[in-house]
Order: sequence, then structure tokens, then C-alpha cells
Amino acid sequence: MNSPPNQQRVMLVTGSRKGIGAYLSQYYADRGWHVAGCSRSPAEWGHPDYNHYQLDVGDETAVVAMFADIRKRYGRLDAAINNAGIATMNHVMLTPGATAERIFRTNTLGTFLIAREAAKLMVPRQTGRIVNFSTVAHPLNLEGEATYAASKAAVESLTRIMAREFSPWNITVNAIGPTPIDTDLIRGVPADKMARLIERLPNKRLGTFEEVSHVTNFFLAPESNCITGQILYLGGV
Repeated sequence: MNSPPNQQRVMLVTGSRKGIGAYLSQYYADRGWHVAGCSRSPAEWGHPDYNHYQLDVGDETAVVAMFADIRKRYGRLDAAINNAGIATMNHVMLTPGATAERIFRTNTLGTFLIAREAAKLMVPRQTGRIVNFSTVAHPLNLEGEATYAASKAAVESLTRIMAREFSPWNITVNAIGPTPIDTDLIRGVPADKMARLIERLPNKRLGTFEEVSHVTNFFLAPESNCITGQILYLGGV
């Protein structure tokens, strides 16, 4: 694939095989971005302005290699959206350590590695946008989601501290906490548990992909240059 023209903005979206990540990748590719995406499996879709990397975001060696290729291929990175995430819904006493480790490896370590390497690519141009993904499960303290919510609480802390550390290079770091959306992440949750969760939200409904892109658009906009270290929850939390 040929490198995009110098003026074409480049974005990385993690967890881009399906769900929110696939939607955002296609959304921004349709709007003139060149989008690099990654997931553990091949993408289930394609676009002329999309390039897919197959890797685990918690694998530091693989992540560093991906960014080396992005640097060689495109010479720049304007935005990184840390969407990749996994979850489980179990009582703490029923959650295996291996499950907790896998969740933190993907959600927390993966976010850290991607943001770290993204910032290195953004520094030469003295500008960039990093958008991390949190969850309403954290502020709502949802039973059965202790490890998932805790991994995202760590992401929020990373977001606020990285916002300060990256600010000298005009790199903003923010996070979005979506309400549940109809993706594979929640389809395994029993209907009665999902109903009780939604009942705790002021708007009492599932979110949509379009509502997520509305927030990412806000964080990515040139006019949002002073918006950094913020966590924006959907659903009225």
C-alpha cells in the first residue's frame, strides 16, 4: 500500500476487527483519514484507506514493531484511539487469577503501551490526540465487574497523568466511558443483569456507535486543543 500524502491524517484504532473499533475505523476512513487498525484476529471488513495489523496490544514487542512499521509506512501519527478491551462478569470469588490477569493485560497494559508508542510518533510534529476507553462500570461500581472496572479505573489514572506528561508536545489525552452498546462485549451478559444495569442509567437505554463517534470527534477537533485529562461518560453517569 502506498504511503498517504503528507497532508493526509493518520489514525490508529485498536480492537478494530469488529464492534466499536470497526465502526470508528470505517467512520474515519470515510472522512479522509488513513486508518491503521489492530486486533488479535484478522479484520472482518476492508476499506481502501485501512491497514490492519494482527497482534495482541499487551505484547510489548509486537506493539513496538507495529509502530515502527507505521513510522516507516506513513511517517506520522495524528491520533490514537485505544478501543481494545475485554471483560467478564463474575463475582470476585468466582474469578480465576488468569482471567483477571488477561483483562488487565489487554485493558490497562495495552492502553499504556499504545499511548506510549503513539506519543513518541506524535512528538516530532508537536501535536496529537490520544483517546482512551473507560467504562460506566467504574463510576457505577457494578457488581460482577470488579476486574473490568478496576482495569478501566487504572486507564483513567493513566489518562490524567499522561495528559500532564504529554502536554509539552501539544498532545492531548482524554477518555470516553461508553454506556453498554450492543457488541460482543455485552452479549454474554445475562438479560436480567443487563436490564438492572440499564435501569441505573438516567436515559435507561443502550448506547449507539454514533454517540461514541460524537465524543471522539469532540476530542479530536482542533478546537479541543485545551481539552485534556478529561473522562466523558455516556448514559448520564
